[in-house]
Parts: sequence; C-alpha cells; structure tokens
Amino acid sequence: MPQLVDLLQTYGVLIVFGIVLVEQFGLPIPAFPILVVAGALSVGGDVSWPLAMLAAVGACLVCDLFWFRAGRFYGKRILRLLCKISLSPDSCVSQTEDRFRRFGVKSLLVSKFIPGFNTVAAPLSGAIGTGTRAFLAFSVAGTALWSGTGILLGILFHERVADLLGLLEAMGGTALSVIAVLLALFVAVKYAERRRARARSAVPRIEIGELAALIDGGHDPVIIDARSLTAQALEAAIPGAVVFQSCAPDQLMATIDKDRHVVIYCSCPNDVTAAEVAKQFLANGFQRARPLKGGLDAWNARHRPSPALEPAPC
Repeated sequence: MPQLVDLLQTYGVLIVFGIVLVEQFGLPIPAFPILVVAGALSVGGDVSWPLAMLAAVGACLVCDLFWFRAGRFYGKRILRLLCKISLSPDSCVSQTEDRFRRFGVKSLLVSKFIPGFNTVAAPLSGAIGTGTRAFLAFSVAGTALWSGTGILLGILFHERVADLLGLLEAMGGTALSVIAVLLALFVAVKYAERRRARARSAVPRIEIGELAALIDGGHDPVIIDARSLTAQALEAAIPGAVVFQSCAPDQLMATIDKDRHVVIYCSCPNDVTAAEVAKQFLANGFQRARPLKGGLDAWNARHRPSPALEPAPC
C-alpha cells in the first residue's frame, strides 16, 4: 500500500475535491477533517492551501448548483428526497425551512457548518425562487468561509496533525482499517440519532382513507396545518385547515372541543412535525388527535389539484 502521507502529498488537492464533492452530494462522509489535514500539510509545502481551498469551493459549487437547479424545477419533491437520504434527524432537517425563511439567502454563509441545514439550503434556495446571482454570491462566500476555517485550523495545529499522520503512516495498512472503522462509527451514530428522533415521534397515525371516511360521515374533523411557513408558501394547504402557527397553542386548543377528531398534517419526513404537535394535543386531553400518515402528499395523491385556498385562521 502506498504510504498514507505520500498519497496525501501527491494527490492532496484531488482528494480534497473528491471527498468534498461526495459529501455535498449527500453521502455521509465528513469532509471537514480532510480540509484540516490539507491545511497542516500546507505548512511544509506538501499541499498548496490556495489550491486546496479552490478545490473545496469548486466541489461545493458544483453540488450547490446541481441542487439549486433541482430545487428550482422540482421544488418540495427534491427536498423530500434529500431528507430521506440524509442521516440528520428528520426534525433537524424540517426545522431548517423557517430558519432559511428568517435569514433568507444570507443563511448560505453558515449553512455548511450546520448539519441538516447544509442538506437542504441549496435546493430550498431554488424552490423559493432565489435569484441565481444572489445564490452564487452567498454560496461561494459561505463555502470559502467553511473551507477556509478548516484549512486555517490545520495550519494552526499542524504539529498535532502531523503527529497523527505519522502515527497512521507507521500503522501502514492498519491505518485504512482504523479510518474505515471510524467512518462506520460516524455513520452508525448518525443513524442511531435519526432512529431516536423517529422513536420520539412514535404516535399512532391516521390513514388518508380513514380521514376521508370521517369527512364523508359528517364527523367534521378539525384539520390542522403544522407545516413551516416556508412549506406553506410552496404548496397550498388542505382546504379549511387551521394553521397551527397562527396563534399560541393554548389559544388554539381552547377553541376546539376535546371530543372532536383532530388531524394534524405536515410535509416533512416521517410526519415528524405533525407527530410532535399531536403529542401536544394528546397531553392536553385531546384523545382523538392523530397525525396524518403521509401528510400533505397523501392528501394530494387522493384529491385532484384544486385552486389554492387561504388556510382558515384559528
């Protein structure tokens, strides 16, 4: 096996580009450590830090533009796909929509540093109609800040990084096994984190067919829209739905009979937001409160598209 340090010295910039590229496309491979290593090697002249930074920015820009265009053409569909393949907890991913809405395209300056946010920032920019020039400007600036931080840390702590690389080099082929084990542990921890988040939202769901039966049977269920403000702007609500965020939860609950069926829906992965809201209703005595399985997608799949209606205030 070629010596690890020799490999980094010879192909350092290409390795930086490749690892950053696959991470930004969604694979659970942490790219920040390779930036730190590149920065440490640049102290001895083994790697050019400007080239390493250019490689990182270029790789991010390729991916960001791809996801930006995908978001522009496919909207929420591409966001749902990314949420499914991301190892970040569903709640972490879904919360980014309103965070992005609050700070706008400027949030791209820090998106690379935030798990979950990094996954959806570029496609969400496209989905909400951010201008291409503004997106490129803030994307490049944010990527330069992220990659520059990693390289700078490597430069500042190059002696410790060199000691670690020396240890890995001495280990020979065992070093690759150690790296593979660490990567597997990283993926396992992220997967377990997502599983725990799903377990916390384990609330019995109501199927779309059952909801339709309640409506057709005259039971007049209260339908609550628990989506983020950004999601509401991207897709029309279920006609007559009450917006959960339109007033304080206790005020909303005070207007609803606790014996009525309450159905909460969202458009996030695994109905996580709807499940969290349903738990609040259950804790306050609404024993017939349930999240809608499949959320808005399930409703839209059953009903033909209709003109967008303004959600009813609470």
